[in-house]
Amino acid sequence: MKRWIGVGLALLLGAAVVAAIVVGNRGGGTETREPTVVRGVIGSEKKPFFDDQRVRAVFTRHGLRVEVDTAGSRQIVDSVDLKKYGFAFPSSAPAAEKIKRDQGATRTFAPFSSPMAIATFEPIVGVLTKAGVVRDSGQGYQVLDVRKYLDLVGKGTRWDKLPGNTAYPARKRVLLTTTDIRASNSAAMYLAIAGYVANGDDVVTSNAQVSKVAETVAPLFLDQGYSETSTEAPFEDYLSLGIGKTPMVMVYEAQYASRLFAGDGSIRPDMRLLYPSPTVLSKHTLVPFSAQGTEVGRLLEEDPELGRLAALYGFRTAHARAFDDLVAKAKAPLPTDLIDVVEPPDHDRLEGMITVIERLYRSGAAPSPTP
Repeated sequence: MKRWIGVGLALLLGAAVVAAIVVGNRGGGTETREPTVVRGVIGSEKKPFFDDQRVRAVFTRHGLRVEVDTAGSRQIVDSVDLKKYGFAFPSSAPAAEKIKRDQGATRTFAPFSSPMAIATFEPIVGVLTKAGVVRDSGQGYQVLDVRKYLDLVGKGTRWDKLPGNTAYPARKRVLLTTTDIRASNSAAMYLAIAGYVANGDDVVTSNAQVSKVAETVAPLFLDQGYSETSTEAPFEDYLSLGIGKTPMVMVYEAQYASRLFAGDGSIRPDMRLLYPSPTVLSKHTLVPFSAQGTEVGRLLEEDPELGRLAALYGFRTAHARAFDDLVAKAKAPLPTDLIDVVEPPDHDRLEGMITVIERLYRSGAAPSPTP
């Protein structure tokens, strides 16, 4: 009896050893570590990129799980509690520099950029070409002359009063649709463009220029009426509601380009993209507050797979070939290089102009722009 008990115990022990070996081999003898969570606050236009499972997989391979909240760039600077986050990723360099200064950060990363552009329609392009406002660049894309556009707006010109306009005789003013200047970076970049031209083709650099220029260009924003706070909202109106609701909207090139590259049919044959002349580059700049936030910035700048994925979402990166290849494949009328690009004012001057316009919003009055 004892002999059979001994044999049984030996068999059980052997089975346990075999099971341990199998489990050990399956696990490779190493522990699987959960990725470190790092939270960031970003501009809404970058949310689809961070939500992409391929992007998440790259971060996971580097031991990170990146979770993001969205806010307007001005909100990120002024009202978001940044203590909750490992990084902030606004849509402009001036906002990032202010955050860096206020938070005592030591560096920034600028992995993405996107020139400001105008999403519109073929009939609008035709009408504005006749009016001398739009012209061909000679480089495969079309530009809108901001000086001539401001002249039209300064005269209170309506679409139905443009000579020879039978394509879009709408009884409303010629105005670009933007987001709310009080909340959104894309509107602030439009302000930088218009302000540059209104300031005699020069960057606003003094407090005296701030008030004068802001009052000159304020009607570009106030005369629109209600404006959305998110850059995605007016672009979605453009895509879904068409020319009647949104004949021209200020966008990031990336918004339009990503839809073209996706080939999902949302960019219809009558849709066009114009580039303001001059334009500005919206430099999406990450400010890290932790070691993990720094690693996110480094990966976004250096990892070629993240660069390729960013290009799919229409962003220009240091990996320029990825964007250029997509442009060629889609036969998209997008420039590989833009020449007429100017710098926005620094944060304090840009904020000063926004504050002047904000005050005019509250007063319910705005001066007429001067040509």
